[in-house]
Amino acid sequence: MEQRPSVYLNFVRQGLSLARHLPPHFSKYSNKVYDNHQKMVLLVLKQKAKTTYRGLIDWLLITPAIRLILRLKSIPHHTTLVKFAKKLNGKILSLLFAEKKASIVAVDATGFETEAKSFYYRNVWNSERTWKTKQYMKLSIAIDAEQQTILTYRIRRKLRNDTIDFKQLLEELDIDYVVADKGYDSRSNRSYVLYAKQAIPIIPVRLHRNFYGYLRGKKKIDGACYHQRSKVETVFSVLKRKYGSVLRSRSFAGQQVELICKLVAYNLDRTTRLYLLLIRGFQQSPPPSPLYTIPTSLLPYSIYNIYHKEKHARNHLSRMRSRLYL
Repeated sequence: MEQRPSVYLNFVRQGLSLARHLPPHFSKYSNKVYDNHQKMVLLVLKQKAKTTYRGLIDWLLITPAIRLILRLKSIPHHTTLVKFAKKLNGKILSLLFAEKKASIVAVDATGFETEAKSFYYRNVWNSERTWKTKQYMKLSIAIDAEQQTILTYRIRRKLRNDTIDFKQLLEELDIDYVVADKGYDSRSNRSYVLYAKQAIPIIPVRLHRNFYGYLRGKKKIDGACYHQRSKVETVFSVLKRKYGSVLRSRSFAGQQVELICKLVAYNLDRTTRLYLLLIRGFQQSPPPSPLYTIPTSLLPYSIYNIYHKEKHARNHLSRMRSRLYL
């Protein structure tokens, strides 16, 4: 039986290659026992395993293969990862989202809970004291609709309008189409996509059905690829099911780091899955056909001559063999 490669080992390898975008150390006076690449992979691995800092350290004790890939000479204390997470910020973590080019980009927003209160406590037992329940954090993302990977993100402490982060999400991207729902319908957003980004906005106009506005010259926008917008909902569903919809950190800075690590873990999982599918496709693909099975009309002139010479030589050899057996 063929042994399948470990998903976690491939995840760690991809995470190490991605963490190379970060500096090895934040200070030249660091003790240099563990570098930022190793600690960043461990933080992202914590989100994938849906565990705590102490749980991650206990998990490393029984996984020597992961320690070997990370080149850990010793297992770090859980406070090492806690202190490293406090040093991170959005500017540093944005280096982990290096891909900035896509053909079709889908934009949308969702919310993440900021504490793990049960549904009973929030709605039944504590229904008269709603002030004790904190609001959720709002996450806006722009994804590559073809690869379903996250390109850029914006995080808000509380509920805000969707259009506030629309231009910031697309500012650094090289795109052809922008797909969004009616919540992003505004003249400013359409003009920004058309003239600043030189792309086509596929955003439904409010109070209309199957109408997406006009291009230059009063030409209607074709909304044939508007169905690609549903893929951003798929990304949100995967994020919350695989890595959790609750943020455990207490401070806003900690919640930001935790949420961005979820996004990095999703991108790594997606990249690892595409890589494994590509490898399996090569392994299961049929062997290439010999030259004489290719139609001669598709061959260049030089290869066409070689083809006929080899064919003539094979026919001559078969005739000689038949005469010998006669």
